[in-house]
Amino acid sequence: MKEPKRPVLAHGKVRHVGDAYAAVIAETVQQGKDAVEAIEIDIEEHDAIINMADALSGTNYVHDEIETNQCFDWGWIEDNRAATDEAIKNAHHVTTLELVNNRLVPNAMEPRCSIGHYNTGTGDYVLHTTSQNPHLTRLLLSAFVMGIPENKLTVIAPDVGGGFGSKIYHYGEEALVLAAAKKLGRTVKWTSDRSEAFLTDAHGRDHVTKIELALDAEGNFLAFRTETMANVGAYLSNFSTATPTFLHGTLMAGNYTVPLVYVNVKAVFTNTAPVDAYRGAGRPEATYSLERVIDMAAREIGMDPIELRRKNFIKPDQYPFASAAGLEYDSGNYDALMDRMENVADMAGFAARRAESEAKGMLRGFGVNAYIEACGIAPSNLVGILGSRVGLYDAATVRVNATGNLSVMVGAHSHGQGHETVFPQIVGDMLGIDPSVIDIVHGDTSKIPFGMGTYGSRSLAVCGSAIVRATEKIIDKASRIAAHMLETEPSNVDFTDGNFSVSGTNRSVSFGEVALKAYIPHEFPLEEIEPGLEETAFYDPANFTYPSGAYCCEVEVDPDTGKVRVDRMTAVDDFGNVMNPLVVTGQVHGGLGQGIGQALVENTTYDENGQLLSASYMDYTMPRADDLPFYVVDHSQGNACTHNPLGVKGCGEAGAIGSPPTVVNAVIDALQSGGKNVTHIDMPLTPHRVWSAMNNAE
Repeated sequence: MKEPKRPVLAHGKVRHVGDAYAAVIAETVQQGKDAVEAIEIDIEEHDAIINMADALSGTNYVHDEIETNQCFDWGWIEDNRAATDEAIKNAHHVTTLELVNNRLVPNAMEPRCSIGHYNTGTGDYVLHTTSQNPHLTRLLLSAFVMGIPENKLTVIAPDVGGGFGSKIYHYGEEALVLAAAKKLGRTVKWTSDRSEAFLTDAHGRDHVTKIELALDAEGNFLAFRTETMANVGAYLSNFSTATPTFLHGTLMAGNYTVPLVYVNVKAVFTNTAPVDAYRGAGRPEATYSLERVIDMAAREIGMDPIELRRKNFIKPDQYPFASAAGLEYDSGNYDALMDRMENVADMAGFAARRAESEAKGMLRGFGVNAYIEACGIAPSNLVGILGSRVGLYDAATVRVNATGNLSVMVGAHSHGQGHETVFPQIVGDMLGIDPSVIDIVHGDTSKIPFGMGTYGSRSLAVCGSAIVRATEKIIDKASRIAAHMLETEPSNVDFTDGNFSVSGTNRSVSFGEVALKAYIPHEFPLEEIEPGLEETAFYDPANFTYPSGAYCCEVEVDPDTGKVRVDRMTAVDDFGNVMNPLVVTGQVHGGLGQGIGQALVENTTYDENGQLLSASYMDYTMPRADDLPFYVVDHSQGNACTHNPLGVKGCGEAGAIGSPPTVVNAVIDALQSGGKNVTHIDMPLTPHRVWSAMNNAE
């Protein structure tokens, strides 16, 4: 793998529009803008490298020092390659599809912002920043960028206005404000404006894929073979090598019993903004490829798309199931999800609704999708085998104060996930106390244990499990204190509903009484029990978690204009145990909106000179409220995860994974029902693209 350096400020060569090459420090924004106008720079123009195929075939390099535009060539699983080729060569039927997973800009509500402070007396730095992962930011900044001791830098990321992946990463502006603060002896602040965000925030997706599905005469899946070019932009970002590889390639078996999978990914440098994980991160790309080619295969062999999926689903009695793409699924019931989807979506009434649409001159289509994802991003052992250079555990500290209220310090970061609601619920349920007396502390590296932040639907599965382990330690120590207070052995103490009692008696003390006693240790056996009541736990899972779902939608297409309207969207998910249904439903709603946006309207476009043409909301279309349908969200079919103490699977990315192929499948169904020989349209399915496909179809 090629790993060219990424300077804080470009030196000698600018590699994409938005690549910073100078920094101006001023008292006011207007003074800064005026100073920028005074800067003169002599730039020799080179031909821009935008197209990935051109990048791989040409001799013009984004990074001259590596003399190639190919970052890596990754094959998974190499032992399957020859057998996969043979299965496709000899199959009764092979469906081939070439598709584009369009580049997206995350567009969080709050733009990136960094505030740097330097204490000249102590040599300490403090960075306030919009980060999903403050500890990783501190580690990278101190050890790899600034060369300072890690304990000399505090990173504080308070409540952040959205991230969607783009704020996981370390950006150069964070180093700049710290360096400027030290040089000037002043606190220095930088805030991105929206145009700057379009140019410099890490983008998402941008895959070009060829996928082949081999089937036997009965419709059984024999093999998937995938070739993908993944655009990584001008520089590598934190997770940009993981997203198209193990977050994508290991999911290319889907929910299916297919025996063979081979994936090849070529990552390509181009003169565009860096590309990294965006909500779903590799899983949407895998699901889109699989579920589009399966739908196409069903039409080619004359089988109902739902029945083809059901025929090849992994069955409940097959768990734990080793997928052909190298993962071990622990639980699931995909037929039950599909059954529930068919019921709540009122599929029986679709024919009547199609007739109503046709009476209005509209084409109505039905699309379906069955997804699985690997999330709860961890475990360290597995991701290490796959090439990761970080551990992916998480941590929590539970501090019980003398008056019985609690502070829970967590490594996960909250920026819209509902941690302040769900984390106290976990501790409150375990301790039998009101969650309102529990405070969640996050985002400040001087206060929280070392954790790996929030992304990959990992907060509850990983950090929530760390909270459980720390709370179990609290209960264990509190039980020993209670035993001392009750003059019995700890083995005789029961803890239920917030009270410690001696088995078989009516003698008891409350959790609050024990908390107070922990800090007033009169007559404590100090050789056995330390004063205080505070515990920390680190949790590293044994496996990923594997949420799954069955989605469907109905669309209306205007044959005169190509305009697509999503009329209904149904999402039935298996998230394992659901801790807070309202929070989960909100997470799915947001993901569905982003997935529909990708399917229908969002697209990032560069011209041949490397200028970003879609660099504002005038040119980059975001879904609006009236673009989105009424959602039916159902998570009644949960199968508990077998390897974490909460039995949870993660929910934050599901909607963005399951919805794009569902929408596209529905549009293709609508066009074919109207007699149009259209088998595929690349996202986004804008009116122009749909109208052109209809009118150019044979």
